[in-house]
Amino acid sequence: KSDKDEYVEAVVCKENEINENEMKLLPLGEEGGKILLIKQKGELHAIGTKCTHYGALLHTGALGEGRVRCPWHGACFNIKTGDIEDFPGLDSLPCYKVSVNDGNVKVQARRKDLEVNKRTKGFSSCRMDDQKTAVITGGGPAGATCVDTLRQEGFTGRIIMICKEPVLPYDRVKVSKVMDFDIEKSLLRPQSYYDERKIETILSTEAIGLDTNQRIVRLSNGDNLNYDYLFIATGSKPRWPNVPGSDLKNIFVSRNHSDAVATLKQLSPEKHVVVLGLSFIAMEAAGYCLNKVASVTVVGRGRTPLAAVFGEEIGNRVKEEYESKGIKFQFGTNIAKINGNEDGTVKEVELTNGVILPADIVIAGIGSTLYTEWLKGSELEMRDDGSIPVDKYLKTNVENVYAGGDIVYAPVYSSGDEPAVIGHYPLAHYHGKIAALNICGKETPLKAVPYFWTTLFGKSYRYS
Repeated sequence: KSDKDEYVEAVVCKENEINENEMKLLPLGEEGGKILLIKQKGELHAIGTKCTHYGALLHTGALGEGRVRCPWHGACFNIKTGDIEDFPGLDSLPCYKVSVNDGNVKVQARRKDLEVNKRTKGFSSCRMDDQKTAVITGGGPAGATCVDTLRQEGFTGRIIMICKEPVLPYDRVKVSKVMDFDIEKSLLRPQSYYDERKIETILSTEAIGLDTNQRIVRLSNGDNLNYDYLFIATGSKPRWPNVPGSDLKNIFVSRNHSDAVATLKQLSPEKHVVVLGLSFIAMEAAGYCLNKVASVTVVGRGRTPLAAVFGEEIGNRVKEEYESKGIKFQFGTNIAKINGNEDGTVKEVELTNGVILPADIVIAGIGSTLYTEWLKGSELEMRDDGSIPVDKYLKTNVENVYAGGDIVYAPVYSSGDEPAVIGHYPLAHYHGKIAALNICGKETPLKAVPYFWTTLFGKSYRYS
């Protein structure tokens, strides 16, 4: 192909039509292509127009120093390079050539970049003479971003990712938000991506033990893996109701793809659903189920949903919205007992306030515990809640062992580097990136600013 076929070049605006610290969404060429033009510190930059996560238009986001932040979920992209710097999402944006002639701003772009609007960063090949091995325990966002970044940043040794689930890392937030999601379309990366980069993936397997002296991770399939670098990102598991009857059928949690599949199978118009908890997970699950079943009742010890996160005023607004749609609440109470039918399925739920609710399905959104029991007996320092203290480089107390995601007690930049345990999808991505950079010897401290979001009945709630 000639350059003319591969590239499109055109004047997009006059130099005086864009102000300092302004972003403009502009057409390029005659085939519907668009670019995001940004002026900062007197320089012009042109990058892709949509966030690589869910496709939000970036010109409606926030322009910071050297980067633009997505308005939906807070992913950040460098305005000079298009590189992704904060998450969610894994891919970067294309970056286009800008020139100014006689007051006209001209942009040159590859047609393919304009079409796909995302760019996968290059990677280092695995070298047979590099004997170093990096083991990543956990197939969530932290693990997935870590293996990605290791190859992108020059790690040429062996990379092995251990995944507890039978599928590759996927967009886990869909589990409670849209239970009927297509797992293949929701994979963060396809198998071919890992194969091309010689990243080994071991599915349906858990890490069950760690010997930090011998540098060995023991696996549930009987294998022992030797490591030079270890990144622990095993995440959390949902709490199960601890009451009589909690072993009955049709009690579900919302964590994995298999949970979503199992719950979805049971939803039908004649069924009554009881949701335990006033958390994000509980409220998302209740909202999703509403139009698919006969009734939804939410049970919680508090006085209003999401009060622990948003406070009572916003929590009450959420409650009113839910009640207007037909969802019922039982506040200031808890489950005392779950009664079953003769076939072992759920029949009804008894509450501590004496109320008995009909229930064909029970969904628990009552918090989680950390997947770190397997580390007990190792030299790794752990706190009473099972979390792992790390420094601003995500290093544990053991040399060459890093940790990230839900399980770490890590510095939070936006709170003056006060450490905290935060179970948060974009933050886990970010931890994976920072751990990988430090494993590669590119000393990079955490600068974490958690950015939470949810959508309830079409209303978006975002806070940082």
